[in-house]
Amino acid sequence: MARRSLIDRLARLTSLPVKLGERIGLLDHVPDGLAPGEPPPRHTFRWDLDKTYLRTEFDSLTDLYKNAMQDAADKQAYPGASALLRALNQDGHRICIVSGSPTQMRQVLAAKLTLDGVKYDEFVLKNNLKNILRGRFRSLRAQIPYKLPAMMQSRIGAPAESETLFGDDAEADAIIYCLYADLLAGRVSLADLERVLIASRAYDDDASRILELARNVPKAQGDVVKRMFIHLDRRSPPNGFRRFGPRLVPVFNYFQAAMVLYQDKVLTARQVIFVALEMIDSKQYELSSLATSVQDVIRRGRVTREAALALTEEAGEAAKSGALSGRDDLPPFEQIANAFRSRVRELGDTPPPGWDDFEQLDYVRLVDEEHEHRRSRRKQGMG
Repeated sequence: MARRSLIDRLARLTSLPVKLGERIGLLDHVPDGLAPGEPPPRHTFRWDLDKTYLRTEFDSLTDLYKNAMQDAADKQAYPGASALLRALNQDGHRICIVSGSPTQMRQVLAAKLTLDGVKYDEFVLKNNLKNILRGRFRSLRAQIPYKLPAMMQSRIGAPAESETLFGDDAEADAIIYCLYADLLAGRVSLADLERVLIASRAYDDDASRILELARNVPKAQGDVVKRMFIHLDRRSPPNGFRRFGPRLVPVFNYFQAAMVLYQDKVLTARQVIFVALEMIDSKQYELSSLATSVQDVIRRGRVTREAALALTEEAGEAAKSGALSGRDDLPPFEQIANAFRSRVRELGDTPPPGWDDFEQLDYVRLVDEEHEHRRSRRKQGMG
């Protein structure tokens, strides 16, 4: 008889309730999916937490200890992120959070989201206690063998017509999200995926499970994943992400993300205003810095001048209907609008860079490059 692993023995011996077993990491959390008879969502929004939604440092053991000791009130969301998530919580939308934070952090992270007024449908955390008990130390840092199956499992339980993904530049989110998108669109075969899993050093049984999920996940003729955002927490150069194509947008802040979602007809101008107001209220942004953010996304070809000017006009109508009610700390909206229009016109008629050079991604090469980048950072003492 095959020798049972320690985690298998613990699972057999324990009589803990499922929720408690999931919380302490002895049992994996599997999202419930849709209730019987519940219609599928029109649009699913998948969010990472650390460095995407929350300001988090985990480059050293000291950082990890500080994070573990923080309570919900200590944790800080990036300006505009809470307002954006609240705006996305609409009928027909599904909010799914997949984070690399350990399962033991569920209670404090859930409390933080509640404090921020953020509602969600799924919340998946990484079961690193299980990895430790099974001696799977590669899995502690591995992202592809964790996030990719988590997203596919979620989609199997609640397939949406469209998806939008939010991640950051701290790890391999850009690679994982594009791989997931291309799997759903049929551009990556099972054989291609198997080679990527070998390159990512996935354990054999994990690779088999991921391939089975890839066989079963609902796919589409076109692109299910309409947009991906990479929050530039490390201030990575945006041009480094051009190889991922126009669907992936690197952003320095969530006003930029909100503008792109307005252009995509996901958000209204009123909702973009609420994101901007939260950023201003954080005292980390001023109207002038938001105007600079507008110029940046236009210059990079992520938002058109026409969309930016249309947003200004629609925001004016929202302001007249009370979107800025009680904001005596701000200048009259028409003054704000004129300043933004001026910043857009300063860009002139120079066309933004095109996408003629976009090619199908070589995921094995991307994974190899990411591993080399991580090794280099560890040698430099940067995590």
